[in-house]
Amino acid sequence: MTFGRGLKPLSILTVALITGAFALVFFYAPNDADQGFIQKIFYLHVPMAMVALGGFVVGGWYGVKFLRKGDRADDLRSYVAIHQSIILGIGVLATGAIWARASWGHWWVWDEPTLVAFLIVFLLYACYWPLRFSIEDPETQARYAAVFAVVGGAFVPLNFMAVRFAQEAVTHPRVLDASGGAMPGDMRLTFLVALAAMVCLFVTLWKYELAAKHARIRVRQLKRRLAGDDGLVSLNRSAAPTRL
Repeated sequence: MTFGRGLKPLSILTVALITGAFALVFFYAPNDADQGFIQKIFYLHVPMAMVALGGFVVGGWYGVKFLRKGDRADDLRSYVAIHQSIILGIGVLATGAIWARASWGHWWVWDEPTLVAFLIVFLLYACYWPLRFSIEDPETQARYAAVFAVVGGAFVPLNFMAVRFAQEAVTHPRVLDASGGAMPGDMRLTFLVALAAMVCLFVTLWKYELAAKHARIRVRQLKRRLAGDDGLVSLNRSAAPTRL
């Protein structure tokens, strides 16, 4: 099992895309006619939200694979995907609050379905760590975490569709509407590059964390083996440490 394969070219691509995205945001994309310069936070806020929600779904997908095959590597992939998405979720809420303050004069608007829907998803996944690490037995911990990931991953698209079918709020800036958006070409190009950069950043950080956690697990296994633990087996078949 090699979690770190292809990290160097992926890292170079990520840096190139992020640099290109920032260049397009500040030097190519025009200011919004209504919101002015502050609208440029859209190119960070929206891709971050989309990738965070996608990461939760990825965590659910690997949860399904773990429940079917029992491969602890899939449990690790699910855990890291959810971990990275929660971190991005914090960024989404922070940038959203900044945008809301600049556009609406309020840090938060409770009658805006998009904001509340994302907050519900974030609070749901905030329960993932307490649930997982409250269980001592590693096998039981992995199974319960996988079930949580599957249920949460299924809830994310349902929540998204519910917001799309809800009555459109007049307060939230809908640069991307339900029909796919009506951005000018320069704004659309900037957004797509920013989205690609965020996807690559997520995948890169995901693979780096997987490699780091796998190395940590291997070190623990080697220490146990040196200590005379003859019952140690490979990561795919053994119980991973309670704390990843």
